[in-house]
Amino acid sequence: MAFKALFMAHAPDADYLKHRSLIDTGKYRLFTVIVKSQDEAVKVCKEFYEKEKIEAVLLCPGFTHQDVAEISQALEGKVSVTVARGDGPGNRIVQSVLQREFFT
Repeated sequence: MAFKALFMAHAPDADYLKHRSLIDTGKYRLFTVIVKSQDEAVKVCKEFYEKEKIEAVLLCPGFTHQDVAEISQALEGKVSVTVARGDGPGNRIVQSVLQREFFT
């Protein structure tokens, strides 16, 4: 049986039905989905829990504390929900790229 995790990130031009992938090593199944909104994020998390029985959700730094709480509540505390956060200098580098690419 494999450990199953879902990684999600935001992009303003995302189509969550199209922008997804799977890496499967046999022992680890990593699903990735790019979403446009928090509503889509919650919907995708519920879908993957119901269909794939994921054990973990990994979120990009663009998810706020409130977003994380909403996802955790939607999954009824049955799935680990974590956020990838960087340090100050790293965050500034990423923020400038995101602004340049119209993410904000």
